[in-house]
Amino acid sequence: MRPCEITSIKNMHRFHLRPENWEAAILDADEAHHCLNVLRLSVGDRVTVFDGAGREGQAVIESASGSKAKLKISSTSTTPAPPCAITLAQAVPKGKNMDLIVQKAVELGAARVVPLLSARTVVQIDSGDATKKKEKWSAIALEACKQCGQNRLPEVAEPMTLKAFAERLEKGDLHLIASLQPDARPIKTVLKEHGKTPNRVTIFVGPEGDFTPAEIALAKSHGCQPITLGPIILRTETAAIYCLSVLAHELFSPPQA
Repeated sequence: MRPCEITSIKNMHRFHLRPENWEAAILDADEAHHCLNVLRLSVGDRVTVFDGAGREGQAVIESASGSKAKLKISSTSTTPAPPCAITLAQAVPKGKNMDLIVQKAVELGAARVVPLLSARTVVQIDSGDATKKKEKWSAIALEACKQCGQNRLPEVAEPMTLKAFAERLEKGDLHLIASLQPDARPIKTVLKEHGKTPNRVTIFVGPEGDFTPAEIALAKSHGCQPITLGPIILRTETAAIYCLSVLAHELFSPPQA
């Protein structure tokens, strides 16, 4: 393959083709609208599709009618799942910072994002807003997958309290909570003590002002181990990116010989 061909493939537009639509190779209404009406692609144009579960395909638009696009997939490949599924349990920050956190969680390979409502969370989300927030952040996650080439679409949960989520934690998994308390230890120390690569890791990151001592105590009672992020107090969005970056480096990288 010539260099210009490689560049062409890398620059092809990416669309989400749901697993249940893969065999039929028909884009859903939103993706078809973006493909045909926003980007103005047409029959014969080449695109890349992914199903959000690791599968990617090279395709050609075979037919287009109204808001419907039928593709012909010519080749497929599969991105293997990371050796460890990382869940980011993130206290919802103010402004649009949660949008940024979801985007970066996708880029850094998180398997799930759980928005948390904590005692010091500034943003108030009632039951009616929770579904709308989930839909919004799920859409941001999907767009991030399309932009960065991530073929595995992370789950975005509905916002819930720290207590509600802590009670759902599975025993046997590794659970961490970013903490400013004196008993917090470096991530690498906790991972080394854990031994083999865990199947699943959950990392709790607090809001502006951190989790309260009572929330940290509650998390610890459910098996969370407090970790330090260093001597400098990080903004919550920086803390989330830091934690995911370190965990991805430590858990996704193959062991050195």
